Amino acid sequence: MNAGPLPPHRVQRRLAVSGIVQGVGFRPYVWRLATELGLDGWVSNDGSGVVIEVRGEAEAIHRFTERLSAEAPPLARVREVRWQESGEVVASGFQICESRSEGPATTMIGPDSGVCPDCLAELFDPAERRFRYPFINCTHCGPRYTLTRALPYDRAQTSMDDFPLCPACASEYGAPADRRFHAEPTACPVCGPRLWLSDAEGNPFAVADPIAETVARLRAGAIVAVKGLGGVHLVCDARNAEAVARLRQRKQRDARPFAIMVANSASLRDWAECDTATEALLNCAERPIVLLRKRAAADAALPGV
Repeated sequence: MNAGPLPPHRVQRRLAVSGIVQGVGFRPYVWRLATELGLDGWVSNDGSGVVIEVRGEAEAIHRFTERLSAEAPPLARVREVRWQESGEVVASGFQICESRSEGPATTMIGPDSGVCPDCLAELFDPAERRFRYPFINCTHCGPRYTLTRALPYDRAQTSMDDFPLCPACASEYGAPADRRFHAEPTACPVCGPRLWLSDAEGNPFAVADPIAETVARLRAGAIVAVKGLGGVHLVCDARNAEAVARLRQRKQRDARPFAIMVANSASLRDWAECDTATEALLNCAERPIVLLRKRAAADAALPGV
């Protein structure tokens, strides 16, 4: 439908944005930027990335396009911004619309991301409703690639589709000022996935706190298989030489180094050298395994690792 001519000082544009722009809070970011600049229009995911329709003062649209890539969310990677023809009627205000599924899916989905500082603060705050909730996330962190079934990236096309949002989570999901605004994997203890602990045959243990029970078993020398979205992670106490040796025997890895998990870079310093560049790599969003030069005391403290 043709929207008719606009006054000379007002224009309407459509932009197609490609790159890693789904699952990283890009649509909420566009909403906030457009609202700040007084623009009307909408933003939507499609198979190629994100499509944005904006109408308003020519200078405001110019500032919008200049800031679009420069101030993108931390997990976003804008590859290209292209102008497209458009003649749609745009209502007043700015909206986040349902995804458009026409055309082949060529967009990229970002990797899973480590827990952001804001979510970590919630995780260990007894006053927060997500206190110690293991699946905490927001638009700046959490799983993406491993829970995505199809594109465009919407909750209905992820494994979170089986977990309808409770009223509290739905309120956050729909609140533009909240960092969980349109965060597709968001959940809480009321409505989201839960943990359980079972034996090697899959029989669940009747325990009130699976994490506390797992920690107790690790300290007692057990090997635990942590089943997550992307596979199974075998864990033992790296300071327990007998448990490490047993894990080596069962995995038939006589000499291959094992990765160690630490709470933060400070707890690593007794065992490995960690300069500023290495610390930045360890703390980046992807949380990679990093090879470090070990200290002299490492072999004694972590025998067999």
